[in-house]
Parts: sequence; C-alpha cells; structure tokens
Amino acid sequence: MRSLKDRLNPYELAKYARLRVVGFEEIAALSPETVEHLLGAGRNDWSGGACSMPLPDGSKLIILNPSHPPNRRRATLMEEVSHVFLGHKPSRLAIKNTDEKGSSRARDYDAKIEEQAYSVGAAALVPFGGLRELLREAKTSREIAAHYNVSNALAEFRLKTTGLWSAYIGEQSERQYSKG
Repeated sequence: MRSLKDRLNPYELAKYARLRVVGFEEIAALSPETVEHLLGAGRNDWSGGACSMPLPDGSKLIILNPSHPPNRRRATLMEEVSHVFLGHKPSRLAIKNTDEKGSSRARDYDAKIEEQAYSVGAAALVPFGGLRELLREAKTSREIAAHYNVSNALAEFRLKTTGLWSAYIGEQSERQYSKG
C-alpha cells in the first residue's frame, strides 16, 4: 500500500510525458568551448531544458545541468514534466536583444508559466499529505527535504504555499523552548 509520504521519481514520470533525459556528454554537437562555458562560467545561468522539436518516436530530449546537485536536477526535471502535462507551449531559443555589454537574452521567458510549472512540480515532489504527516512527526525542513530528496528551499516553499508554514514555525519554536 502506498503512503502519503512516498517519493515521486521524476525520471520515471518523464517517460509518461514522453521525455527522454540524456546526459550532457551524449550531445556530440556541442563544441569543447560551449561545454566549457556551460559547465564553467555559465553553469548558474541554466538548469535544464527540453528540445521543442520531437524526435522521430515523438519523444522530446531533456538535458539537465550536470554541475547542479541531484536534488536540483530532480526539481528541474519535474518542472519540465509539468510543462508537458500542463500543455505549455515551449519557449523559443532566439536572440531577443543585446545590451551595451554585448550580453544577449537567449529565450522567451514567461514568468507566469515558469512559476506555474515550478509550483506544480514542487507539489508533485513534496505532496501536501506527506508534508503534513512529516510536520506532525515534528520533522525539520531539512529532514523533510532529505526525505523527499529536494532542497531545503523547495521544502520551505511547499510549507509556505500549503499554509503549513505557521504550524511549522510554531513547532520549531516549541522545540527550541523545550530545549532551553
């Protein structure tokens, strides 16, 4: 029997979304300079992405930033899966503008769509029922994050967006008070 605290594996779910996660090293078309930039100076400028053009079998490629920790890659993949399930139109890679320093904006960005996909992905990775059970067990946000294999920031985001934050803060205050 499944528990409310069960973890979702976004890599398994990606298959149902017809997404094929490929390793960064599998992309032969990238020049050594591009790889060096994406994993070096540019590593914090991207988390992952999906190719909007489907493969012959109808699936789409997903590439995750290998320089990011596994819990962040899981959240990024879940966000990409959410885009598919929510029917979002993929953003396009194109130079939109160049500033005075020569920096360019490389894709369309719709903050509302990105927030929606992140929120749905976060809810799938840290479900309300399990979060509430762990809170009843007096788990800290770090313990909750470790349980779901997500970042502490994502666990706290879920506590806040579910309305459980005040109960969590109260529990943590009670814990500190009883220690003192």
